[in-house]
Amino acid sequence: MSNAVSAIDYHERTKHTPRSVRSGSGLDFDNKPRPYKSYNGVPTVSLADAIRDPAMPALHAVATQPPPDTDASTSFDRATLAGLCYYAAGITKSIRRHGQNYHFRAAACTGALYHIDLYLVCGDLDDLDDGVYHYDPRTESLDMLRDGDYRGVLVKASRDPAVTRAPVTFVVTSTWWRNAWKYGARTYRHAFWDSGTVLANLVAAAHALDRPATIVSGFADDPVATLLGIDPEWEAPLELVPVGVGAPVARSSGTSAVEPIDPPTEPLASDPIAYPLIHQAWTGSTLSAGTAAQAWRTRGERPVDGRRPGDGDRVELDPVGPDTASTRPLHTTIRRRGSCRAYERDTLSFRKLSTVLDRATRGVPMDVRADDGDSGTGAALQFVDCYCIVNGVADLEPGAYQYHPDAGELERIHAGESRQAARHLALDQQLGADAAVCIYFLADLDAVTDALGNRGYRVAQLEAALTAGRLYLSTYAHRDLGGTGLTFFDDVVTDFFEPRAAGQTPIFLYTLGRPA
Repeated sequence: MSNAVSAIDYHERTKHTPRSVRSGSGLDFDNKPRPYKSYNGVPTVSLADAIRDPAMPALHAVATQPPPDTDASTSFDRATLAGLCYYAAGITKSIRRHGQNYHFRAAACTGALYHIDLYLVCGDLDDLDDGVYHYDPRTESLDMLRDGDYRGVLVKASRDPAVTRAPVTFVVTSTWWRNAWKYGARTYRHAFWDSGTVLANLVAAAHALDRPATIVSGFADDPVATLLGIDPEWEAPLELVPVGVGAPVARSSGTSAVEPIDPPTEPLASDPIAYPLIHQAWTGSTLSAGTAAQAWRTRGERPVDGRRPGDGDRVELDPVGPDTASTRPLHTTIRRRGSCRAYERDTLSFRKLSTVLDRATRGVPMDVRADDGDSGTGAALQFVDCYCIVNGVADLEPGAYQYHPDAGELERIHAGESRQAARHLALDQQLGADAAVCIYFLADLDAVTDALGNRGYRVAQLEAALTAGRLYLSTYAHRDLGGTGLTFFDDVVTDFFEPRAAGQTPIFLYTLGRPA
């Protein structure tokens, strides 16, 4: 991998500082990329008239999973597939502003540039032929790229048991330039931020539709890219998501005739620009074969709750009970979800904050996470730690806290209101100052990469983003709360949370408050 760079090197080279932000160049709107991938001349299957809504209460759908051995006889039809696609990546609202139409999707995305695409590899379903498909949110349809059952390619590439039994496996990709147009080389980080929020929706929708779903981060990358007909220098696979349970797929199924394909698409932009560092970081974390993915998935000791509780004052959370139904079902929560553009400096209910944190940080099903043998999700957070800056919550003293999700407690590590500091950490954005709570995820990347190599960087980014995606859903399940993700000055955040966060680096920032 002579053209690869290490995860640590990439991360250091893409840190934000006040100086780097001030020296950034302007945007070339004449070269802005299209927000959709559009194929030309391939067969399509409409999903527009077949969407099944995931109507389970949102707080329940976010926090729990159906058993991994859910009845294999449950049918998997096009309406279920349409519901999964739409509520993960579909267009949920359109706004006309200044003479232009703006279309917003089900999951949050940096800059609303929507560089994440969903592909499906499925067997023969009730009313959909087996094949390899791309989901087009603009037309609410599937583009057929290959005809036939190619699930065996993913089984061989991943050696994952959930992939082996899934009627459908989603493949999530990022088209680099669509995000790099604005954010440059930081796009490799954003690939996992933005796929994480999409996957939070997808997993919750699958649960609400009574389908187990698992996120598979370990797989051989090149065979998956070849199956989809994509060039990783411009678009690369990030995760697999097997959904549902069916008869096991043979690894030989569909693997004998996987010829390269290059179906025609509409141009991405007038002059797409490559950022070599993005592809080099991706290349440095690739796996060569399914056997390598299987070995990687089980290697070494995994860092769990890297910052143990200290002797700070502890506050026990007070979330609503696990069986309490939200008044808002998942599908209306996703339709309502947005990215808040301004907060009132109003005081939030401690119980609502408790509920949001509790639901969002219950462990998600990921292949690489240590299993607790019961729920299939393991400890709440295994690769990142959660810190909060609290400036406006009733019955909770302002200050900086570390959240210990397995204990359900906040530990105060600094006392006092910190609105101006919160503003500065969040790239001097006013949203940081006005938010009631700023929730940071930090990781010890040396520990993560020692345990899982360069691909561990993907895992840490993804665990933080998945949790943030669930924070979005848990927030918007409440009628009077709003939230948004922000970016940050990397090392300044670490400095703020020291000494507890010494040796850690920020991965994701989510803010929560009362929408103005």
